[in-house]
Parts: sequence; structure tokens; C-alpha cells
Amino acid sequence: MYKTTVNIKLLIIYKNKGNNMKITKILVALSFLFAVSTANAGELSVTGSMQATYQSEVDRTTGNPLGMDRELTFSGSTELDNGMTVSVMQDSSDTLTFGDSLITFGNVGGLVDIYIGSDGSPMDAIDDITPSAFEEANGAGSGSYNDIGDAAGDTGIGFKFSVPVLGAVNYKYVPKMDGAENTEKAASGDTNAAVGSMYEVSIKTALGDLPFVGSYLDGATLTTGFAEHDHSTVANVDDAFDVTAALTYSTGPFSFGVQKKVHNEGESATDATTDAIFYKDTIIGVAYAINDDLSISYNTYESQRHNSDAANLRQESTAISLGYAIGGMTIGFQDASTDNKSWATGADDTRTVSVKVAF
Repeated sequence: MYKTTVNIKLLIIYKNKGNNMKITKILVALSFLFAVSTANAGELSVTGSMQATYQSEVDRTTGNPLGMDRELTFSGSTELDNGMTVSVMQDSSDTLTFGDSLITFGNVGGLVDIYIGSDGSPMDAIDDITPSAFEEANGAGSGSYNDIGDAAGDTGIGFKFSVPVLGAVNYKYVPKMDGAENTEKAASGDTNAAVGSMYEVSIKTALGDLPFVGSYLDGATLTTGFAEHDHSTVANVDDAFDVTAALTYSTGPFSFGVQKKVHNEGESATDATTDAIFYKDTIIGVAYAINDDLSISYNTYESQRHNSDAANLRQESTAISLGYAIGGMTIGFQDASTDNKSWATGADDTRTVSVKVAF
């Protein structure tokens, strides 16, 4: 869409002389400030959602079971004369204050998208991508787990591009993982001098596109990711890191996924001789779409902690979920059960009902 602006200015001056009220001079100055500009007008949209839940804590005191969540996102986009696109995003927190933001320059050189901001990260996006009808096995508060993707809330610069055969690559780099979200023309200074930089990368490969064997693997996707975090600038302290691999497959109404994760917290900044605490997780999800609106899933999440100073029982969560969509509204239900909560003896069972409306 092109916008044309025309400014026209009309100036009329009347000058009167004496008591005769005779108009001795009429000056009509007609000046045309004819400014014509052609610019590709952008678009701005507002989207959001409201969610109400009823949560039953079977093994804990429930208290008030009602909860709410609200999200509001502003997004805009435009196209430049050189074929590049520019899009911006600003979301809000539960209190509707400004949250994360992102600006993306698309199709740079016809090859890559470049983004700058604090919304999301390559690893955060693939923390658990096994199929589910409503929530992950631990998504409704059953059990204690460690997410991957620490760069999700920090301002960094990222690149998205595609490589033949390998697939879609997403890379993000944060110069200083100090948690500061700077305004324009500002730097975080010495907000947290004890930490360094971080980078994350994920690769999504459609196995059906592989040469020779692709015809046998149609519907299957391999997603891998790696992150390294300089969580301590103390000398001789090993960095924290995350690594994951997920294999997902879908055909017709059926979908399946299995994912492996390793979350290593790095060595302690106060005692570099102490072994780092790390976790090995296995996630499995099976989902079936009964029809276009109703789906059901079974999900499991197992986590093995390795900590020389604590109990290391295997934490296991299982969940059955239902999801029913009615236009812009989704009704979800999950019954989840966890053994050895927090990698120690104990159970943690939850039942959750959710009503979410998107607009």
C-alpha cells in the first residue's frame, strides 16, 4: 500500500485604510507546498488471550483453586523497497506491563533473517516439543524440572537461515547474560560482573527431505539444539551447557515424539573443584486427534539428577490430557502424577481444567 500526502496552504491578507473602510489592497497568496512521498505503509495488529484454570493439588493443600493468565501482544510489519521486511513485536506480562520485545529484519540479502531483542531463544522454543493435546507431562505443575533455554529473557542478536538438507537453523548470541534489558542508547554496565556471554543454536531437519531415504521418512522431523553459558567469570570454572535431540513423527490423526535432554549447571563459582550438577531427561508424547476439534494425549517425563551432595532418585511424571477447540476457545484437561518429586521420596499429583480464549 502506498500513501501520498499533499499539503496545500492558502493565505489571504486583508489590509484596511482609514474610516472609509476601503479595501485598498487585497493580497491573495496561494502557496502550494506540494510534497509527495511514497512509502510502504506498515501494518499494526494486537492479539492476546485470556485463560482461567481450576487446579487441584492432590498431595498438597490446594487453597483457592482458581487462577488466571492474560497475554497481550502488539506486532507490526512493513516491507522495504529492496525486498527486505521489518517486523516488530512487543508483548506484556500478566500484569499487562511491557514484557519482551523483538525486531526482525527479514530476507536480508535474500538469505537470512536477523533479529534483535529479548523474546525467546532457540533452545527455549524446543524445550519440550513432544506432541500433547493440552500440556506437557509437567506443564500443569506436577513435579520439578529444569527447562533449557536460559537466553529467553536476555537481549541478544540472532540469525535464522536454511541450509540444504540440514534444514532450518536458529542461532542467538547474548554478549552479557546479566538479565538486563537495556533501553536504546544504553548499556548494562556492571549489572552482574560475575557472568559472561551465552550462545544457543537449534537445527530442525525434515527427514522427508533427505536424499535417497527421504521417501521412507516423510512426516518425521529431527530437532537438535545446543547452548553454552559462561555462568561464572571465575577462572577455571567450567561453563554451563544444554544439549537436546527430539524425533517427532505425524501421520494422519496420529503423532508421536521422543526427546532427550541434558542440562548441566556448570561448576560452582565458589568451588571449582566440586563436580557440576547435571540432569538427564527423557520425554515421550503420543497424541491422537479424534476429530478436528477433540484430541487426547499420553505424556511421560523422566529426569535423573546427578548431584553428589543430595538424593538422586529418578523423578517420573505421567499425564493424560484432553483438548477441545471451539473456534477461538480451547478447553483443556490434564490428570498428572509424579513419583519422587524433586528427585527425593514423595508424590505430586495434580488435576487441571483450563478454559482459554484467544482474540
